[in-house]
Amino acid sequence: MTISFDASITFTIRLTLMKIFVAGLPPDMDESELEEFFEKYGKVDSVSIAKDRMTKKRKGFGFVEMSNSLQARTAIQTLNGLGIGRNTLVVKEAV
Repeated sequence: MTISFDASITFTIRLTLMKIFVAGLPPDMDESELEEFFEKYGKVDSVSIAKDRMTKKRKGFGFVEMSNSLQARTAIQTLNGLGIGRNTLVVKEAV
């Protein structure tokens, strides 16, 4: 996306997909609830919560993808350390 204010000022904002790691999820939280947390900060492209292959129980962590890295960073800064019930979220950029 390129924004131009006049002929002398032009800059480019790079919108890159960012994958975010989220841990400390309550066992009963599903993908739609996790998506709601992140939608407050921008468009969410995908959400997945890890599940045990045998029992299908949620493992308490997952991933969120957002296409705007600026909005993703705001979500990370805001949600990291947030308490949900007895759990504290750990939110950071996935490596």
